[in-house]
Formats: sequence, C-alpha cells, structure tokens
Amino acid sequence: MSHPSLSCTSLSFAWPDDTPVFSGLTLAIGPGRTGLVAPNGAGKSTLLRLLVGDLKPTAGSVGVDGELGYLPQTLALTLDDTVDEVLGIAPVRAAIAAIESGDASEENFAIVGTDWDVEERARAVLDRLGLADVGLDRPLRTLSGGQIISLGLAAQLVKQPDVLVLDEPTNNLDLEARERLYAVVESWKGCLLVVSHDRALLDRMDQIVELVGDEVRVYGGNFTEYTEAVEREQEAAERAVRTAEQEVKRQKREAQEAKERAAKRAGNAKKNLSNLSLPKIIANQRKSYAEESAAKANDMHAQRLEDAKTKLEQANQDIRQKSKIAISLPDTEVPAGRTVLVAEGVNASYGAAPVFAGPVDLAIRGPERIALIGGNGSGKSTLLRMLDGRLEPSTGTVRRNAGRTAFLSQRLDTLDQNRTIWENLKAAAPERPETELRHRLAQFLFRGDSVHRPVGVLSGGERLRATLVCVLSADPAPQLLLLDEPTNNLDLVSVGQLENALDAYRGAFVVVSHDLDFLRAIRVNRWLRVRDGELAETSGPES
Repeated sequence: MSHPSLSCTSLSFAWPDDTPVFSGLTLAIGPGRTGLVAPNGAGKSTLLRLLVGDLKPTAGSVGVDGELGYLPQTLALTLDDTVDEVLGIAPVRAAIAAIESGDASEENFAIVGTDWDVEERARAVLDRLGLADVGLDRPLRTLSGGQIISLGLAAQLVKQPDVLVLDEPTNNLDLEARERLYAVVESWKGCLLVVSHDRALLDRMDQIVELVGDEVRVYGGNFTEYTEAVEREQEAAERAVRTAEQEVKRQKREAQEAKERAAKRAGNAKKNLSNLSLPKIIANQRKSYAEESAAKANDMHAQRLEDAKTKLEQANQDIRQKSKIAISLPDTEVPAGRTVLVAEGVNASYGAAPVFAGPVDLAIRGPERIALIGGNGSGKSTLLRMLDGRLEPSTGTVRRNAGRTAFLSQRLDTLDQNRTIWENLKAAAPERPETELRHRLAQFLFRGDSVHRPVGVLSGGERLRATLVCVLSADPAPQLLLLDEPTNNLDLVSVGQLENALDAYRGAFVVVSHDLDFLRAIRVNRWLRVRDGELAETSGPES
C-alpha cells in the first residue's frame, strides 16, 4: 500500500462516569514515523486505543487505511499461552500438520490459504528480534518480561501491517532488545505511530506530534529537533510577555497622565469661565464639551489598556509551565574516598540454583555514580536488593556505612499511600523546621494546598516528586541511593525532574536502567555489567 494512514476527525471521548478526555480532536498521520508526546495523564494511550478501535468515541470518526498492527503497553496474555498462539499462527500450523499427516480436508486448506511458509516467516521475525532460541511451542511462563514484550512486537510484524501503533514499546527491554527495536523502526516503510518516553527511540522519528488538551501540534523532525523548536517558542513567548508587560505599564501611565491633564484643564476652564462672566447657557455648553472630551479620552485610554492586558494574557498562555526542580542537597555529601558499602562474596539463590555464577564482590566509595547494566533476567535487581538489605544473601556479607541507604523502586511504593505528602515528609524528617520543609516542598513543585493531597491519588510524575522530596530530605540524609529502573512508566517531564534531583544529589548512587540518555544525563562515572552470571567493570554501555 502506497499511502497507509491513520486519522481522526472531531474526535470526542468521555469515560463512563462522564469524565471528559477529548473534545473535537482532529489528527491525520500518513506514511513515515511519528512520535506522540504529552505528559502522563494527558490521554496518549487513550487516544491510541481510540485510533485502533479498542475504544469507541462518543463523537467524531476514526479512519485507518491499510492493515493495522497495535502493541499496547500491557499485553492481554496468560502464562499458559504458547509462542505460536501469541503470534496468531497456531491454527495455521495445526492445519499444515494435519494435512501433512493425511487429513486433506477443505477446512484445513481453507485455514492455511496461502500461508504455507508461516513458520519460516515467524522464525525470521523472531530471529530479527533476538528470539532465535525461543521455540514456537514454548509457553510464556518460560520467558522473561522483556522477551514477552519482544514477542508481542513480533506478533504484529508477522501480520505485515501497513499501519503500526506502538505504546511504550521499550518498557522492560534491555539494551540489546532496544537496539533491535530501533532497527525495526529505522527500516519501517509504512505508517508508524509511537508513544514513548525513550528519547533514543523518539530521535528516530520523522515528526513529533504533541498532544495539548484537545489539539495537536506537529513538529517536523525528531525529538531533539522538537525540543529545540519548543525552546525557541518558549524564548519567543517569554519575550512577548515582557513586551506585553511593558505595554500594560505604559498604557496605565498614559491613562493616569491623561486624567491628570484633564483634571488640570477642567480646573483652568472653570476659573476662566468665571473670570469671563459668560452667559450661563454658553458656560454650560463649554463645560459639557470639556467633560465629553475628557470622557472620550478616558474611554480611549481604557480601551488601550484593556487591549494591552488581553495581549499580555494571550502571551502568558503561550508560556509553558516551568517544571524544573532546582535544589541544593549539601546534607547528602559523601567525601571522596569514604567507604559507603562493601559486599564480599555475596550470592543469592532461588530454589537450588544460584543467581550468579560465583561470589560477587563490590565496594562503593565516595560520591560514585554507578550504572548497573545487563540483560533482562541477569540478576541486576537481585543484586540491588541484596545491597539494600531487602534480600538476605545466601552467601557472603554486605557492610554499610553508618550513613543512611535509600531504595527507590520503579513502583514508587516507598511512601504511605494513605498519608498526605506533608505527613510523609514530616515522618521522614521530624526534626526539621516546618518552614524548611515548606521550602523543600516548593522546590519539588508542591505549593499551597497541594501538599495535603494523599499520596494514593497522585499521578506518576507527582508520586515521583513526592518520593524524591521525602527520600532526599530525610533525617539523616541518605548517602547511598539505590534506584531500580526509575524511569519506567515516567513521562519525559518527570524523567527530566528526576535528572534534576540526581544532579543535585551529592552522595553515591547505583542505578539499574536501560535508558542510556538518562544514564548520561545523570553523569554516571562508573559502569558495572552483569553478563553470564558475573559482575564486571566496564568502560561504558557499548563495551
């Protein structure tokens, strides 16, 4: 198909409780690679479900031109499913096997159709996505989470779609699996729509579509070009605000000066009229004319001032809200060379099988910024839990410095969900003055009554900021942070806020992540890789 496309016209949607999501949204996407971006909660995944037909709009229409493939964030699979069932080729395989066994019924030939090479095509797709050792009859329970995500993508590619829609496709994928996905995206010839917070993936797009309320803004180029364009827009908007503010001040000043001149003229006119001893009717006419002139001048200046205020309001609407966390965390400082943690000969076992091929040794000293990388299922999270003390090693010991260690999981489940942000912070730092806590909350963008919201009702980005302010403000301050896939399920704004916070953190940290842009942004200076059951120093992610 030469012009595969995906579109919606005047699209409106509300949840069953009448909570509106979109009203009158129009979007058209043609051949090429398109990235869809917006903060968490803006409706990106809901829009994708509407476009692919998982949800029905309350008004408007959706159009798909071509065969459609869709990979949602959460796959509706069971662990008893087999690989060929996920790929959608199990009936065809069964029919081919039956024909080869002598059952030449019309039903079997109808099921096969022209798909005699379905196994070869499926194997080629699986091999391309790094699943060469995964048999078609294997149950999902024997696969890792990352392998299941790759299998879900394979199921769509086997269909050979013209239009492909991907919702956060790199979540839970290790570096090698991500690179294979990037290769698929780079070679895509049809219509591709991607929702992702993975900047490396978005930098492979031909255009970026930003979802803003009921409208979309289209930016040509990849994500880096989009961010540069947004920055230019922001600078222009800020200049327009400054210009509008000056115009409002000028109009106020001129209006006041005009009033003062009018009052002075009125006083002089009254004095002159009394001196001229004019007839009353003429004096009243002159007085009425002066009052009318003053009223017209007042109306003119009032209108100019109102116009200036309107322009200022419009200019302010074009300003994007600042979302950057700017903080200082001197209490978290660790002197260079101080030993923070030593693990000697540690290993863990699940059943009779050890996680690592042999005992693991690790020493963390000073304010080291350590990235722990490796394939899915290699034992990274297990090692992190042993370092934190959440998992007791089956062998060896872990010695921690007297300074506090804090653990930040991708589930962000550190805080009491039933308490407010303020109550959680007070529990973490009971000795700190309330004014200091209020200031710290404001630095993490919690102001006014927002600090009294229960943690359980917060969005993903809000929960991240609440967790960060409590963890980093705790008494005593943490000198070692352990972070397990902290950017999973975070939007790009929230990832940026996490980067800001870690940039201000002055202790040591160990972070498990497959997001290389994030790891570079937080200035990792030591890389550890888990491979084939062994932990080893490496010079970087590519080594």
